Amino acid sequence: MQLHTTTWGEGDRIALLIHGIMADHRTWRRAGPALAERGYRVIAVDLRGHGASGRADSYAPRDYADDLVETLPAGAELALGHSLGGLTLSLAVEQLAPRHAVYADPAWHLPDGEDGYRPEVFTQAKSLTREQIETMNPRWEAVDVGIELATLKLWDEATAYDLVDVAGRDLLPAKPVVPSLVTLADPSFLVNKQRAAQLTERGFEVRTVAGAGHTIHRDDFDGFMTSLEGWI
Repeated sequence: MQLHTTTWGEGDRIALLIHGIMADHRTWRRAGPALAERGYRVIAVDLRGHGASGRADSYAPRDYADDLVETLPAGAELALGHSLGGLTLSLAVEQLAPRHAVYADPAWHLPDGEDGYRPEVFTQAKSLTREQIETMNPRWEAVDVGIELATLKLWDEATAYDLVDVAGRDLLPAKPVVPSLVTLADPSFLVNKQRAAQLTERGFEVRTVAGAGHTIHRDDFDGFMTSLEGWI
């Protein structure tokens, strides 16, 4: 599927941004321009079932990855994926072949069992109010709360159900295909300390943004950008 894209900046030095579940390119409303100021032409996608991209019968991680390969240019300077976008990037990184890859709190392990991944927890987000989003994300700026409300309206909640098939599976990459950074929330419920240590042993650089929640770039934008120093 050809995905909807949004671009900031211009030039030959390309950065690719891939958002997480329930979001779209607007989650990068600060990161996109900030990277453009550093000389990148930044291309952000809307994954299938999100934003202005098409809806589909299947939302398996492999489908998301195939869409990236079909839509985005290979050989970018930087590719950055958050959460589901991080998982998707890891499945497409060999074909996209960016010079550097950054995985922001990637969804490489969805817990299973009674207290594990439950799609209905995500689908209930469709009815969240502004006040509830503010309470859940006290560090977000007001504009991000408004963007969350807007993206939830466009999001196809069927995307949450196809992730059941990967719950409980260890999806940590065996090695970095390209030089790779993993930047984590504090604490990360997707990459715990044991898995972070495994990633380090496998050749990934791992950094943590102290006190930041899962959506690091919205919780602590300055801390997020600092965590990328040396990689952007």
